[in-house]
Amino acid sequence: MPGTPRFSPSQRVTAAFEYACQLHADQPRKGTTIPYIAHLMAVAALVMEHGGGEDEAIAALLHDAIEDHNHDGTIPGEIGTRFGPKVRALVEACSDSEGPEDKPRWGDRKEAYLAHLRTAPANVRLIAAADKLHNARAILEDYRRMGDDLWERFTEGRDEQLRYYRNLVTALRKGDFGSQSRGLVDQLDEVVTALESEVDRSAL
Repeated sequence: MPGTPRFSPSQRVTAAFEYACQLHADQPRKGTTIPYIAHLMAVAALVMEHGGGEDEAIAALLHDAIEDHNHDGTIPGEIGTRFGPKVRALVEACSDSEGPEDKPRWGDRKEAYLAHLRTAPANVRLIAAADKLHNARAILEDYRRMGDDLWERFTEGRDEQLRYYRNLVTALRKGDFGSQSRGLVDQLDEVVTALESEVDRSAL
């Protein structure tokens, strides 16, 4: 028999979607013309499909708000005011910087984020796993279409990107997600393994 939804999306979810659309209105996915909101919607869908509740779904829609748009330092407070302290804490925990200006060096930033994920709460790792899975799927699809030209869109190149995604799998496997959300990391592992294999074959 069919069950009942874990939660019924409320006005808070609608408001979060509208807020995300406002923040990311003129932003495409890196190196593409795809509206950035497509990524946020996909991440929120993965979170909802793998055990997340309403707060986690909202945080998924807003997970890049601080990194990409916290130019004047007001975004965390605005998220807290609009959606509550739990959502604010989740978005802050999913961010690898406090805003787009004066970010630490890429490698230092990513190492700190990996260390954070190893001990982060399960709901933070759930959102992070959904985010990285959708990113990795896009990278694999674009690599099959573009080959090594793909890596030019990133701050760091092929080897650093592959190492980072492999380390993400390792970091996200720490702790217990629960059976549903653990499947996200399994899928991420599969995509990263496929990308590694295709890169290796192209180098022969």
